[in-house]
Amino acid sequence: MTLNMPKRTFAMIHFTFLAENDCLSSGITGTIDAFSVANLYWQAIMKNTTPLFTTEIVTPDGKMVKTNGGIMIMPDRAMADITETDLVVIPGLFKPFDIQGKRFAQISEWITSHYDSGTRLASTCTGTFLLGRTGLLDGKIATTNWQYAALFKKSFPLVDLRINRIFTEDSGIYCAGAATAFMDLCLYFIKKYGTSELAKNCAKSMLVDHDREEQTPYMVQDFWKNHSDEIVLNSQLYMEDNFSKKISINSLSQDLGLSPRHFKRRFKKATGENPLSYLQLLRVEQAKKQLETTQKSFNEITWDVGYEDINSFRKLFRKHTGMSPKEYRKRFSWS
Repeated sequence: MTLNMPKRTFAMIHFTFLAENDCLSSGITGTIDAFSVANLYWQAIMKNTTPLFTTEIVTPDGKMVKTNGGIMIMPDRAMADITETDLVVIPGLFKPFDIQGKRFAQISEWITSHYDSGTRLASTCTGTFLLGRTGLLDGKIATTNWQYAALFKKSFPLVDLRINRIFTEDSGIYCAGAATAFMDLCLYFIKKYGTSELAKNCAKSMLVDHDREEQTPYMVQDFWKNHSDEIVLNSQLYMEDNFSKKISINSLSQDLGLSPRHFKRRFKKATGENPLSYLQLLRVEQAKKQLETTQKSFNEITWDVGYEDINSFRKLFRKHTGMSPKEYRKRFSWS
């Protein structure tokens, strides 16, 4: 493997990882491991022992914490002992909906204080919820674990959530999507603070695809039913049972005793989607399942899910998955 000497100058970058009880350890340990790999390659490039990345782990009180997987993490120090760092990383939280109380208030204040002093911030997976709690994401672009998209939107309506994105950056705040998207975050930093060649070599050695842009292909649509509107729920159940048939939204609304306009507004309020988009998502999700588990042609699948225009449905499928049906089957087929 040929490693070329870079021509520009580089500074050592220090990362501080915030560990908390019930956090996901991979966002910490996996990222540190990736930076260790990058340092090995970097030292070969520069022909000296100076690393490109240095890391440390902190906890709110400097005491050991237990991750959701049962791994005990011993910190280097308490978060209050950190006076200066280049970037604070917040790992995913197993219970992102449970971030209230005095302890999380102190964490939020600490994060905000560092950001205000010029420290950059990064979150992986549901760690974005902690950033959302600080208010620092208001008006900014962000992403998170796609399974928690609806909850995130409801909790932080002022954030510009781009759930299809696997990675976002806005004003010195970096967010990575679900679970292993922390690797995409790592490769971004390795490229940003090192070189493109360094990032590619690290990706190859760790068997990680580089330059992924979307988590859309991995998403299983959440057909939101956690609401109290019985009429909307009945319409959802009807569409789920009859998506393979021709469904008129206007006729459905009349059958439910509502005007089309009132029904669409009510449906949107309850589910976050308009009725037609919801029906399209149902059909795309069913097509994904058939591509994963059967050998049916895409033409057959198109007809099975209630579409007649194959080209139109092909475009819709790509819009929602970021892949062609052929590409999707190749990556996710279990049959």
